[in-house]
Amino acid sequence: MTEQLGFGEVLRAHRRSARLTLEQLAEVSGVSARTLSDMERGRSTGPQHRTVTALADALALEDGTRRQLIDLARDGRLQRHWTRPGGLCELPRVVEDFTGRGAELIWMSELVYAESAPGVGVVGLITGSAGLGKTSFAVRGAHSVRPSFPGGVYFIDLFGMSQRPLASEEALSVLLRALGVPAPQVPGDLHERASLYRSLMHDKRALVVLDNAASEEQVRPLLPAAGTSRALVTSRRLLAGLEGVRRLGLGPLSLPDSMRLLTGILGERAVSDEQSALTRLAELCGGLPLALQIIGNRLASRPEWDAAELAGRLADEESRLDQFKAGDLRIANAFGMSYEQLSERARRVFRRLAVIPGRDFDAALAAVAGSMPIEDAWTALDDLVDLGLLQDSTAGRYRFHDLVRLFARDRFKEEESSVGAQAVTGTVTSWLLRMATMAGRWFEPGYGRPDRPDPDLAALASAEDADWWLRVNLDTWVGAMRTAMSSSGKHSLVLDCAESMHWFSERWVHSPHWHEVFELGAQAAAALGDLAQQATQLNYLAWVHSVPPADPRSALRCADEALELATRSDATAQVAWALEYTAGALLLLERPEEALVFSSRAAETFKSIGDTDCYVQCLANVAHCLRSQGRYAEALEQYRTGLALMDDESTGMTPSVANHSRPFALIRIGQCLGHLGRRAEAITMLGEAISLLDALQVSDFRHAGALEELATLLAEEGRPEESRLTYVRAAQVFESIGDTEAHHRCHVLATARS
Repeated sequence: MTEQLGFGEVLRAHRRSARLTLEQLAEVSGVSARTLSDMERGRSTGPQHRTVTALADALALEDGTRRQLIDLARDGRLQRHWTRPGGLCELPRVVEDFTGRGAELIWMSELVYAESAPGVGVVGLITGSAGLGKTSFAVRGAHSVRPSFPGGVYFIDLFGMSQRPLASEEALSVLLRALGVPAPQVPGDLHERASLYRSLMHDKRALVVLDNAASEEQVRPLLPAAGTSRALVTSRRLLAGLEGVRRLGLGPLSLPDSMRLLTGILGERAVSDEQSALTRLAELCGGLPLALQIIGNRLASRPEWDAAELAGRLADEESRLDQFKAGDLRIANAFGMSYEQLSERARRVFRRLAVIPGRDFDAALAAVAGSMPIEDAWTALDDLVDLGLLQDSTAGRYRFHDLVRLFARDRFKEEESSVGAQAVTGTVTSWLLRMATMAGRWFEPGYGRPDRPDPDLAALASAEDADWWLRVNLDTWVGAMRTAMSSSGKHSLVLDCAESMHWFSERWVHSPHWHEVFELGAQAAAALGDLAQQATQLNYLAWVHSVPPADPRSALRCADEALELATRSDATAQVAWALEYTAGALLLLERPEEALVFSSRAAETFKSIGDTDCYVQCLANVAHCLRSQGRYAEALEQYRTGLALMDDESTGMTPSVANHSRPFALIRIGQCLGHLGRRAEAITMLGEAISLLDALQVSDFRHAGALEELATLLAEEGRPEESRLTYVRAAQVFESIGDTEAHHRCHVLATARS
C-alpha cells in the first residue's frame, strides 16, 4: 500500500489480508456489510472515528497500520468539507412535525413576489424570543418557495446569541464559497467581500436565509441589493435599525397547536399516553416549539418513559422555566437528557469546552480543554456530534449551538470543583496565548519558525499556517488575553502575546481588534511594573490610532505617555519611537512644522544607536513633513536617501524590513515627482510600487492612495482608459478598508472617464 491509496482501498486490502468476507468483517466489527461496501467502493471516505477504531480492532491492526487507517478516515472527513462547495450553506431539512403557522407561511409566499424601491433588495425579517421556532419556520418557508428560486437557496447561521457572533466578513466568505468563488479568490476585507457578494446575487434569483442574526451591523453586508434575489433574516432582536424590511413577529403556539405538535412527534405512542399528561407537558413548554420538539423527541426515543412522570419533572423545576426571561437557560435543561447519555470522559470534554472563549474550535484545543490525548478528543467529539451537542463545521472545526453552550457552562459550574475549574481555564488560556505568540513571531524579523516550540503546542509549518491560525482563532486568543488579565500569574503571557503581534498587525492593518490587543499588552506591562514594555505597547497603540480612520489626538496622547515612561526607564529606542509617533500624530493634525522637529529628533536618536531599520523609517517621516509643507524637492531627496539605504546591503538593514518598506518609499517618490511636474517618472515609480504591494498581498490605505494618485497622473497624461481602470481599483480598495468618501470619489472619477 502507498500513500496514494484511499481509505476504501486500504480497508479492502486489510480485509483480504485477514481472509475475511464483507459479511464476516461486519459480524466481527459490528459495522453493517452495506456500510463496509460503501467504504470500500469509495462512497464513504470519512467514517466516524469510533467506526474506524472498531474496524481496526476487528482486523487486529498493529500501531502503524492502525494509525494509517485512522488518519485516512480523518483526512476524508476534512476533505469532504473542502471538495464540495455546493454543500456549503445547504438548507437544512424540514422538521417533519412542523405544525401551525398558516398565516405566517402566507406571508412567506408573498415575500417571493414582493417588490421594493429601486436599488433596495427585498428582505423578510422574522423576530421573536428564544425557542419560538424561528429557524424551523424559516426553513419550512424556504423549502416551500424553493421552486421560485432557480438560483438556489442558501442558509447560514450567524450565531447571534453567542458572546462572539459570526463576523460579517466570515459569513460573506462562506456565502461566496457557496456561490462558487474559490477560497483563494475570496477578498480579504469585509467591503470587498460584500461588493462581490452583491454583484453575484444581483444576477441570480436566489434566496439567502440568514439565521440567528445579532445586529443590524452584522446583517447589512449580507443583504442582496436590487435584483430578483431575496433575503430572509431571523433574530431574537427586533433589529429596528434595518430599513425597508418586511417584518414578521412570531408568538407562542396556541395550546391546540402545541398539542398537535407534541402528539405528531410522538406518533403512535401518543394514543397510549394519558391525554392530561400530554396537555400538562404542552402547557409547561409554554407554546415554545423548541421545547416541545425536545420533550417530544425524548419521549419518542424512550418508549419506557411515562409522559406524566416527565411532566412532573418539568413541574418540579419551575425555577429553570423562569430563566426564559433572560433567554435560554429554561430550555437548556432539556439538553441534560442528551448529556446523561455520554460517557464520563465525553461529559468532561463537553463541559470543559465551555471555557473556550471563541465561537468554534478544533480537536487540538478540545484535547487541551479535556486534558487528554488528541486521539481521545476525536472520540469524544464524535460522540458529541452524534448526540447533537456539537456541530461540526468546515476544516475539522466544531461549534456549540448557542443554547447548548449555555448548558455546557451550567454543567461546568455545577460539576467541576472551584480548583479544577480554575486549572482548566488556566490551561486553556495559557495554551491559546502561547500558540498565538508562536504564530505571531513567524512575522518578526529574526524569528520565523521557532527552533524549539513548546511540545504541547500545535505545529505551524509555514508563515501561511501561522497567518491562518491567527485569523481563524482570533476570538479564542484575544478572549484568552482578556481572561488572563484577571490572573496575576499570566500577565507575562499577555505581554508576550501582544508583543508578538507587532509585525503581524502590519499584514492586517485595518482589523479593529488591534486597539484591544495592544491596550491589554500595556495593562499587562503596567501590572508587571515593566515601564519600558508599557511604553512599547503604548507606542503600538499610537500607531493603531494613526491608521485611517485615524484618531490623531488619541495617538498623541498614547505617544506622550510612552515618551514619559520610556524616558524614566532609559528605553532609548522607545523614546525615539514615541517621538516618531508624536510626529505622525502632529502631521495628521496638520502641524507639519512641529512634526518635523519630532521626526528629526527620532531619526537622530535611531542613528546614534545604530538602528538602521528604524532610522530609515524616520527619514521617510521627515520627508512626509517636508512634503506636507510643499517642499517637494527636499522631500524627494530624503525619500531617495532612504531608498538607497534599503538597496544597499552593507548598511545592515534587515532584508525583510527593506522589502516591506521599499514599495512605500517608491509611492512617496512617485507622489513627489508628480507634484514637481515629472509625471512620466511618477507614473513609473507608482506602477512599480503597486506591483510590489500586489506581490506582498498588501491592500491598505497606502495602496489605495497610490492607486488614486496613479489614476490622476494617467488622466493628466492623456491616458483615460488606464486612468479609469486604476480609479476602479482604487475605489475597490477604499471600499474594502471602509473609506466610503474616498470610494465614492474614485467611483465618480472612474465613471466620468467611461
